[in-house]
Amino acid sequence: MRSVYLVAYDISCPKRYRKIYPIMRGYGDALQYSVFRAELTDTELHSLKELLWPLLNHDEDRVMIVDLGPIEGRGDSCVEFWGDPIVTPHERSATIL
Repeated sequence: MRSVYLVAYDISCPKRYRKIYPIMRGYGDALQYSVFRAELTDTELHSLKELLWPLLNHDEDRVMIVDLGPIEGRGDSCVEFWGDPIVTPHERSATIL
């Protein structure tokens, strides 16, 4: 099952930031410069953490991962934007097969 995650980070070194940003682009959509929305399974979330952990300076950098719930739930409706977001969250609709 996929959940929606809000991932925000504050990386103090430009060199480390340049390594982390493309990883995040592979896992989610940028909402702000260092804030991403990602739809991930538990395995994908674990993989993301495994990629980020060795790149961080744990005395200087910060990463915040917020679980907003299942993608079928309130994952999109609980985020409020003032101004235009970089990426508009996906519209959800049911498909009957």
